[in-house]
Amino acid sequence: MDRDGIEEMFQALRPVTIRRMFGGKGIYHEGRILALEVQGEILLKADARSAPDFETAGSRQWAYDGKQSGNPVKMPYWSVPEAAFDDPEEMAVWVRRAYEAALRAK
Repeated sequence: MDRDGIEEMFQALRPVTIRRMFGGKGIYHEGRILALEVQGEILLKADARSAPDFETAGSRQWAYDGKQSGNPVKMPYWSVPEAAFDDPEEMAVWVRRAYEAALRAK
């Protein structure tokens, strides 16, 4: 996803900062990372408090194969719920939820 697309998606939190990382991009607001762009997909930060909401909305948790164990390593990032892509107000709810998780992270 290009910079303009990311900024549009996160317009409820303007401004966001986008930095290259891990072969993708980190998306930050006020110095806190709240999302990743990996292979063209946006993944929103969640925590124990918000992850159930993402799961209920049909999102999937991002995981990668662990190099040493070969087992999936689950990360605290979830796919954007499908309904949010067609509704800017719904997207705003989810990006704010991601930012709230970022604020709660240590």
